[in-house]
Amino acid sequence: ERRALKYAALASENNELRKLMNSSEVLDDRVIVGEIVGVSPDPFSHEVVINKGSRDGVVVGQAILDANGLMGQVQQTSSFTSRVLLVSDSSHAVPVEVVRNGLRAILLGNGDTSTLELVHVPDTADIREGDLLVSSGLGGRFPKGYPVGVVTTVEHDPGQPFAVVNAKPMANLDRSRYVLLVFSEETRQLEG
Repeated sequence: ERRALKYAALASENNELRKLMNSSEVLDDRVIVGEIVGVSPDPFSHEVVINKGSRDGVVVGQAILDANGLMGQVQQTSSFTSRVLLVSDSSHAVPVEVVRNGLRAILLGNGDTSTLELVHVPDTADIREGDLLVSSGLGGRFPKGYPVGVVTTVEHDPGQPFAVVNAKPMANLDRSRYVLLVFSEETRQLEG
């Protein structure tokens, strides 16, 4: 029974790694695989620790993905580990665009791993539930075109200049064990 449980755990890990490798084939940038080895105990801080650090070429500001989408960015590095700030953290923001029409906005974390907020979207903007949001590449922090979230709700209030838009993160922020560290042109600029 113990062996069967171990095989089940190994099969699950193998499936997660296979998904991660399939998603890395889609990327144009160089990537390395890292593993989440720690989670912040602070309920108001959405941070994880990964087992890759400066000796692996990891730099502050580097984008981190799981098999489904953008998870966050490196906040701090040491030789062997790095601290990653997740997109759901209330201090995190990602410039995004709607794939369907190119509409640009900022996606903010709000301390909830299941929802993100799209801010400063004009009430008249063409945005709908189900729209895919990808990183826009503006600001030079995140590479362009990585999936970040899917719009879940759009509320229009005629008296307000901005719509209230929420999105579900694409990445499994509270479940992923393995991550991809992206080495793109932006990363090389952060190093230099």
